[in-house]
Amino acid sequence: MAVLVTNEVFSCFVFYAVLLVMKMFIMAIITGQVRLRKKAFANPEDALRHGGLQYHREDPYVERCRRAHINDMENILPFLFLGAIYSLTGPSLAVARLHFLVFFVCRVLHSIAYLCALRAPTRSMAYTFAQIPCVSMALQILMAVAAYA
Repeated sequence: MAVLVTNEVFSCFVFYAVLLVMKMFIMAIITGQVRLRKKAFANPEDALRHGGLQYHREDPYVERCRRAHINDMENILPFLFLGAIYSLTGPSLAVARLHFLVFFVCRVLHSIAYLCALRAPTRSMAYTFAQIPCVSMALQILMAVAAYA
């Protein structure tokens, strides 16, 4: 464990990884709170507990929050894998930090754009720019291990 903590790139990755996981938790909380406020429950037992089966329904804004949360899971989880492995390949701290920061900022912007229904192309640009560091890390990992394959 001490080796991982003294690896500056890995420590930098862990910092951004924890922020991203916290962001995913926040998205889950937002989705739940919007469900409560809009009285739109996915499960009949939840609807019954909060006023009746008429609240076992979909709401467009709840669905928007849910899709934003799912999108986070589809994109942040691969980043966590790639970033951890990439950190152990010996990249430059400055370059690695840039990869992690760009991904983090773009994911935050993507969520804001999704939740606020901002006009195109904000959300798609944030998504696209977040993919650049992921592709870069994946290629660098492949080049680092190619000799062993």
